[in-house]
Amino acid sequence: MKTLPLAALIACAALSIAAAPKKAAPTAPAATNWAARVETMANGSHRLGNPEAPVKLVEYVSYTCPHCAHFHKEADPVLRLTLVPKGQVSVTVTNFLRNPLDLTVAMLTNCGDPKRFFVRHSAFFASQEQWLAKAQAANAEQQRRWYQGEMPARMRAIASDLGFYDKMASWGIGRAQADACLANQPMLDKLKAQQAEGAALGIEGTPSFTLDGELLDAHDWASVSKAITEKVARQRAGNI
Repeated sequence: MKTLPLAALIACAALSIAAAPKKAAPTAPAATNWAARVETMANGSHRLGNPEAPVKLVEYVSYTCPHCAHFHKEADPVLRLTLVPKGQVSVTVTNFLRNPLDLTVAMLTNCGDPKRFFVRHSAFFASQEQWLAKAQAANAEQQRRWYQGEMPARMRAIASDLGFYDKMASWGIGRAQADACLANQPMLDKLKAQQAEGAALGIEGTPSFTLDGELLDAHDWASVSKAITEKVARQRAGNI
């Protein structure tokens, strides 16, 4: 057997090393964007974010409450773009009804794909000023139809007078489907359960909030944000 010179052996070894396939670097698992996670709770409330988030915020809101719309405008961008996506905070929206208009909007935000609830929720708050102005300008006959008769008929009158059918149609929900949602008794029962839940906590007005089950003495984003920041800081200190 012929022995190769040392230089040839080195050359062969270098060639085989060069030809050897490189192992792919391990890929880090993709981070979860919890802002895309929407769940419907047993009582019909909707939760946005990580179910196991260390901080859980529950909002009790009324769609005819201007302070609720203002809170949503200030809080939603911060929560949706920072705290919720990272899984640090989850946000649950629970209804606290004050009048038939509240009920009508609540029934319609629950109409259609549950995963799109927060789209409808945000849109009704964003346009609150416009449809509340229509409500305030309603004549006596319109208001009579809103406050007298069977509830589904009253809600249909409200939806028609305030332009809600057009809003629903923009999401692909036609009038027949919207009317079916307004007549959805199980959903109405869930909204009543949400109302009872809030009353049991001692809630009398909106917006109101609980943080990890504790009722906050806070009704604006500045106060709620401070409570969340302090809660996160205490949790981090406890883990050091």
